[in-house]
Amino acid sequence: MEASCDFEVDVNGEEIFILDKETISSYSGRINKLIGKSPGGTKNLNVIFQDFPGGAESFELVTRFCYNKGKVEINPLNLALLHSAAQFLEMDKYVPGTPNLLEQTEKSLKDIRYWTWSELLIALKQCQDLLPIVNSTDILHQCLDSLVGRIVLASETSPCPSSSSPDSTGFRLSCDTRSTDSLKNCPFRATWWFEDLVGFCPDLVEMISKLMISRRFDHATISRFLLYYQKSRSISSTTDEKRKIIDMVVNVLHSLDWSAISCKNLFGILQISVRLDIQKCCRNKLESMIGSHMDQATLDNLLVPAPPGTNYLYDVNLVLRFLKSFMGKGACCIPLFRLRKVASLMDLYIAEVAPDPCLKPSKFLALVRALPDSARDNCDGIYHAMNLYLEVHSGLSEEEKINICSGLNYEKLSSEACDHLTRNRKFPSESATQALISQQCKLRSLLQETDPAQTFVDSPCSLAGIDLKEKKYDEACEQIVLYAGKLNLSSENDKLRAHLQGMQWRVLELEKVCRKMQSQMAKIMKSRLSSQSTARSLPKLCS
Repeated sequence: MEASCDFEVDVNGEEIFILDKETISSYSGRINKLIGKSPGGTKNLNVIFQDFPGGAESFELVTRFCYNKGKVEINPLNLALLHSAAQFLEMDKYVPGTPNLLEQTEKSLKDIRYWTWSELLIALKQCQDLLPIVNSTDILHQCLDSLVGRIVLASETSPCPSSSSPDSTGFRLSCDTRSTDSLKNCPFRATWWFEDLVGFCPDLVEMISKLMISRRFDHATISRFLLYYQKSRSISSTTDEKRKIIDMVVNVLHSLDWSAISCKNLFGILQISVRLDIQKCCRNKLESMIGSHMDQATLDNLLVPAPPGTNYLYDVNLVLRFLKSFMGKGACCIPLFRLRKVASLMDLYIAEVAPDPCLKPSKFLALVRALPDSARDNCDGIYHAMNLYLEVHSGLSEEEKINICSGLNYEKLSSEACDHLTRNRKFPSESATQALISQQCKLRSLLQETDPAQTFVDSPCSLAGIDLKEKKYDEACEQIVLYAGKLNLSSENDKLRAHLQGMQWRVLELEKVCRKMQSQMAKIMKSRLSSQSTARSLPKLCS
């Protein structure tokens, strides 16, 4: 029986096919329904498909299947096209003596483990072109599962490097023992598959990465691949494409073990994301990851220029968000050595941004107080940064200066820093007094540690010396307190500063005396221990 040409199909505006409607409708349920809805007297029927999967190439394969009585060569190079087209045209009808197209493609898909690496890559690239239609089909999931399975299996044995060319034979990697044994003599290269996957779109790469995570693949290798993919694809991508790639990379990295991600690479992504203006949720994820690596950051990493529309030289708010993420659940959950490293870094950063004339006192103080007091065993760095800030911001009121100095722990200042502070006219007088009182408290603590009542019970001469020093110390404290009451009298400030400098000198002298006494005490204790062991009497210290 001669076939007629009474059926015209426009496929996505690419090409028009003139076919026999009886031949096509006998295999396609969808076309059969369209013909059934047409008027009975209509001889020629026109159909327009706007979203046919695979376009004209895919539809031509289907027509060959129909005109060849349900026979067509199905291979890894056309399986995705035929399977998607068969689903679209509902080619699951029962045809006597011939399996329908959907059944044939599903049967061919079962042989996926025998495909070569290159064939699998081609099939996945076809699936990529068929997105999002292919999302609902089983072929995409089976191809992804096979791809990831081969990478995971190869990493557990001795993977062969594949060829990036889809025309090469590549290597055959299946789940049987023959393929596994053939890999054992191949040189190991953990990144052999990176280049082959660079050609995939971000959506497909995200699917592959998440499947790797579910297979418990090495997170460090996944992060290296994502960064490699981002750098490779960004060279020839548009701004929108770069933004989509960064969003995908950050989202997947956020789901990994953060300790497997390089801090340097995260800051590299941050630099790119600042220019691309990525989504806020994606930026928050990136900042939280960087914050967890703050103890690995450098000063150059933190010196990020301020965003447009702000007067600051550097993005201080960004660093504050980093610190908030670093602190997480609290200082008690962070090892002390990590806190100390971040505190040392922040001292450098605060000193770097302090000369910024546009930096507000509230922001400066927020940087100083961002870490707990336990993070620093010495506050000389903070004092140095405050000195720079007050020098540049000389127009601050006395109240603002006092508020800034409230972030300084005077007890953790060295003697040299305290001495400099008492002579520093940029600081309010109250700060100088608090520094001296702190030094006096330190001296009292040192004197109490010597415990003269027990240590020198047999040494009247030494006991008298300590009493004398304590009297001098008490006199010093009384004079400091006496003059502290006059601090609000501006006319007395210069005289007070001179007197405080003298008091500071006396504190230093007392510290020297205390150190000498501690040394003498150590010698006496050593002598006592030796006398107890040899049953000899203690030598007299005073004649």
